[in-house]
Amino acid sequence: MTLIKSISGIRGTIGGGCGQALTPVDIVKFTYAYCEKMIERGGPKKGGKKYKVVVGKDARLSGEMVEQLVVGTLIACGVDVIKIGFASTPTTEMAVTGLKADGGIILTASHNPKQWNALKLLNEKGEFLNAAEGQAILDCAEAENFNFAEVDQLGHITEEDYVKKHIKEVLKLDLVDRRAIKKAGFKVVVDAVNSVGGVIMPQLLKELGVKVVQINCKPTGDFAHNPEPLPANLVELCEAVKKNKADLGISVDPDVDRLALICEDGQPFGEEYTLVSVADYVLGEIVAKAAKKGKDPNQICKPYKLATSSNLSSSRALKDVTERLGGTYQPAAVGEVNVVAKMKETGAVIGGEGNGGVIYPELHYGRDAMVGVALFLSNMAHKGLSATQLKATYPDYFIAKNKIQLNDSALIDKILDGLKQAYAAEDINTLDGVKISFEAQRKWVHLRRSNTEPIIRIYAEAPTQADAEALANKVIALANEIIG
Repeated sequence: MTLIKSISGIRGTIGGGCGQALTPVDIVKFTYAYCEKMIERGGPKKGGKKYKVVVGKDARLSGEMVEQLVVGTLIACGVDVIKIGFASTPTTEMAVTGLKADGGIILTASHNPKQWNALKLLNEKGEFLNAAEGQAILDCAEAENFNFAEVDQLGHITEEDYVKKHIKEVLKLDLVDRRAIKKAGFKVVVDAVNSVGGVIMPQLLKELGVKVVQINCKPTGDFAHNPEPLPANLVELCEAVKKNKADLGISVDPDVDRLALICEDGQPFGEEYTLVSVADYVLGEIVAKAAKKGKDPNQICKPYKLATSSNLSSSRALKDVTERLGGTYQPAAVGEVNVVAKMKETGAVIGGEGNGGVIYPELHYGRDAMVGVALFLSNMAHKGLSATQLKATYPDYFIAKNKIQLNDSALIDKILDGLKQAYAAEDINTLDGVKISFEAQRKWVHLRRSNTEPIIRIYAEAPTQADAEALANKVIALANEIIG
């Protein structure tokens, strides 16, 4: 039994005792707290209008139970509910602004196994709450000072299907070249791990003129394999790509905000390179259009700039590609809300995370596998390259992931401070933990604390896997020396 309360929402396993798992009582408490803080932030509605909240869910087995509890609590708080049923995280995000709602709740535990579920909380922009807003909800839920609406002020339910609207908005984007994709005659295999990706992804691909082979696309919520889209979990997809002689394999997590791709030879394109390839296409098209018109690329992509951003633990390949095309790159702290904030600050035309999360603000500020697929296929079609050939055009990097398990969380700061001193001559970024970059060797190591355990997570990247592992091991050995 597990319950994790954080500033980004509440998640846990289904079944067990209150406060120890994601129980009905916990769901009601946190939904109430979300409502109270939303209304407090927005103030009284003019003309006696009610607040509106969009509720979408992935296909988890517990989805119906959690949905009924969340919807019932919202109504009891005097809030109108727009139920959009099976919907990806990006679909729900877009529905908040598209339906002029005041917020949204996504019922999904993302890549966690089927026994998990979660409440992901959105503001009126369809974006995740910031740290202060999230903490206020945690504090409110713990206070348990509930005051529900009287009978005449109860909220009401309406239902919408926003999937087709989401697809329509993706297809309308200037850089999604439907004609080129259709002409290329692509065949793809989609693995949606029996969740909402099976509802939306095949529809989008068919609209793009792509021939689709579906595996694990029935939204039963009984995940066919570990739902995190990592190579070890995508063996069936890799084999299906080769068997069907497909041009590409597409894997999405249960809420369709992350995108992993498989090349035509059955080998992973590399989750880190999903964003790299899409950014290469977007920036390249802007630069080409600017050259044709004799203008500065930053004039062409207004109101955005020829800039990108990703979190500190993502591959430096994005930085390399961005600078090669004349753009600027800025890193952000780990977490989607932090990447979005950095993108807004720098005016980045595209950004995201190295876990396959593409954020394209021309559509909305949220990770979206749908727009990622459409832009990736446009890139393949324009360049006339196979997925394998396309991958070969990008800088080659490898990431090693490790951690240091500690008995005392107080040792974390001692280690981080010690490493800053030991590598004072290198390029050090302390935006989120400590990242040490060795520019001449094109490698880096990033250490950051876990929010829930006395653990330091260590990511290292280098031009070879051996170098990445060696760098991580060297830092781990030094950390052990620092704490004696």
